[in-house]
Amino acid sequence: MTVKRCEWAGDDPLYVAYHDDEWGTPEHDDTKLFEFVVLESAQAGLSWITILKKRENYRKAFARFDPEKIARFTPAKVERLLQDAGIVRNRQKIEASIGNAQVALGIRDELGSIGAYFWNFVDGQPIINRFKAMSDIPAKTDISEAMAKDMKARGFKFFGPTIAYAHMQAMGLVNDHTMSCFRWKEVQG
Repeated sequence: MTVKRCEWAGDDPLYVAYHDDEWGTPEHDDTKLFEFVVLESAQAGLSWITILKKRENYRKAFARFDPEKIARFTPAKVERLLQDAGIVRNRQKIEASIGNAQVALGIRDELGSIGAYFWNFVDGQPIINRFKAMSDIPAKTDISEAMAKDMKARGFKFFGPTIAYAHMQAMGLVNDHTMSCFRWKEVQG
C-alpha cells in the first residue's frame, strides 16, 4: 500500500523525512522554535530544500541554535560565517540571525519562553485546517500578517507574513497537511 503524503514532499528522501517526522508537529521547545526562525529567515528568496540540505551545517555554525550563544556572536564571527560554504553566505541574513536571537531572548525574558510568544497567536492550540489540495493552502493569513507585524515591531528581521506562515506550518501552529495525507490525523494527537 502506498503512503499518501502532501504533494510537496515529493520523493527526495530529505524532504520526505522532514514531512513525515517534523513538519506540522506541534512544537513548544524554544531551541527548536528558534532554529526555525534562523532557518526560515535564511530561506527568504531560496527554496526550502536548499536550507534543509544545509541544516546540519547551520547547526554547527550557529551553536546548535542556542539563542544565548548566537546573541553574542561578534563581528569576527560574522566574517568567519561569511566564509562558510555550508550556509547561506549573506551578511544581512547572518546579522539578522544574531539580532533575532537578541530579540528572542527579550521575548523569553518577557513571557517566560519563546514558545509562549508564538503559541499566543493561535491561543495555545493548533489551528486544524481541512485542505483537500495544495492549491487550497494560503501563502499567508491574517494571523501570519499579525505575527509578522509584531515581530517586525520587536526588531525581528527577514520574517514577513509568508515566512511567518511557513513557520506556523512547520512548527504545528497550523495543521496544513492535506486531509488525504497520513500525517493530517497524526499531528492532531
